[in-house]
Amino acid sequence: MMAAAKKKDDGNKTVAENPKARYDFHILETIEAGMVLTGTEVKSMRAGKAGIREAYVRIDRDEAWVIGMSIATYEQGNVFNHEQTRTRKLLLHRREIDALHVHITRKGNTLIPISLYFKGGRAKLLIGVAKGKDKGDKRQTIMERDSKRQVDREIKDARR
Repeated sequence: MMAAAKKKDDGNKTVAENPKARYDFHILETIEAGMVLTGTEVKSMRAGKAGIREAYVRIDRDEAWVIGMSIATYEQGNVFNHEQTRTRKLLLHRREIDALHVHITRKGNTLIPISLYFKGGRAKLLIGVAKGKDKGDKRQTIMERDSKRQVDREIKDARR
């Protein structure tokens, strides 16, 4: 009797994404950061109960912080459960923080979270250095997306 083939899990699991990030901003550069989390936050994230839609990143006193990220309280947690939208510290090297600080001192640039995921069992946040789009750029993004959908439909119909 043959044993069933086991699927190898690489430990990567996306918890939350920010789809509005690429719609509202031009992403100039990305960087991966670890986070300081409590045990109940990690358990809640593993259950997929986190959101980064309204979050942003701030550099304060040579440390990086994510503000507005929501991690739901852990259902089996007790009195030591975490606050849902507390400010969380990001783990970055000094040279990375300095580089991000240089980027955001330029007019119009900001730091936004793009994706929240587990990598090798550790919680990671993909941060983007972003510049806001104007209405014309947003319209262009919509037109490109619609034309891509149309081309995909036509290719699909041609194959039938």
